[in-house]
Amino acid sequence: MRTTLTIPDPVYRQAKAEAARRGATVGSVVEAALRAYLEDSSAPAQILPPLTRSRTALRPGVDLDDMSAVWEMVDEGASFRDGADARR
Repeated sequence: MRTTLTIPDPVYRQAKAEAARRGATVGSVVEAALRAYLEDSSAPAQILPPLTRSRTALRPGVDLDDMSAVWEMVDEGASFRDGADARR
């Protein structure tokens, strides 16, 4: 299956370096890492809280295709009260 993933630049650089070291593709390195993670029953399950208006909501104008904007919103802890941005 072909898919698109968003990978932070430092992680991608590490995967690319590992692929070069192995003489493999980045895709094969990512696949091997994902397989190893999924097969490891002791791997911690990261469960994210649901995205709701009472916790965190998207502010108007956030481009969901621009992951840096999304992560900036998450890092800033953007929240809404009555539909208005709390920072206003």
